[in-house]
Order: sequence, then structure tokens, then C-alpha cells
Amino acid sequence: MGPEGTNLPLSPGSRTARPELTITPMETEAEARSCAHLMATSEPWLTLGRGFEDSLRVVRDQTREVHLAREGDEIVGFVILCMTGAFVGYIQTICIPPDCRGHGLGSRLVAFAEQRILRESPNIFMCVSSFNHDARRLYERLGYRVVGELTDYIVRGHSEILLRKTVGPLATFTRT
Repeated sequence: MGPEGTNLPLSPGSRTARPELTITPMETEAEARSCAHLMATSEPWLTLGRGFEDSLRVVRDQTREVHLAREGDEIVGFVILCMTGAFVGYIQTICIPPDCRGHGLGSRLVAFAEQRILRESPNIFMCVSSFNHDARRLYERLGYRVVGELTDYIVRGHSEILLRKTVGPLATFTRT
């Protein structure tokens, strides 16, 4: 799967009445605004104090890749990837509307991100807020392991837990 887009059929028994899931790059200002609105009005970003303008800056960041998950014309989630810097292969954001959670979309976005990242790096990183227990359980079930904790990093009283999944060390990795 690549940044140019992909079709991912839904698995049997999961939301079978829904259209096929597609993941494509974010392209328009309207899409950016929709993503920013979703972030600013849902957890964990509410607790983290990220409003609409801050969220819009994040999704507009030209150093990031933003990929939208759609069922038909409906945006049902998105993922933001950082493919530059010290942590190449950093999943910065996975956002699913509250009414779409619990149906495998987060797992599908993580799988998409992993395939994209593993073409360039053997390591996948992400942070999860200490209060975001459901997301942390998902990431650990998908093979991510805790490698660090950043206490009071975004807001006082909560940590960001740094997670990593790897297929091997950088020194022996061959790009595909």
C-alpha cells in the first residue's frame, strides 16, 4: 500500500453493511478542516487541550503525511505520519470518530501506516496518552512495546507513553 491510495475490503462480519474502506492522501483544505474538527471535538485531544486551530496546524503540516480512511464519501478516520527526523516512522496521530470506534478501523489504519513506514524504516514509533487505555490496549495487542514515558509532556498529570514496533535494527535494514 502506498501514499497514492489503496482499497482495503472489510473483513467478514465487521460492519458488512458499510461500503469498502479506502485510504488515500489528504488533498483539500476542506478535508484538512474536517480532520481538525474531528480532533478538536474528541478524545484524547479534548483532554490534551488541542483546539481547532492547533489541530488544523497539525494536519496542514507539510512535513507530515496525512492519509484519510473513507467508507464511500464519509471520512471515518485518518492517520498522520512523520517520515523525517530522529524517529522516521512515527505515527503522530490516529483519529477515528467516536461513533466509528470499536469496529477495526484503528487496526486498519495502523496496518496501513506500518506498511508505509516499513518501506523506509524497520522501526515504527508512536505515543499514546496515559489516560487513553483503549488505544494502549489496541497498540499492545498489535505488537507495540513500551520504550519510554514522557511525564507531564503535553498536559500536567498525564504522560505520553512512547511505543515501538520493530522488524530489526537500522544497521541491517534494507529499504524496499
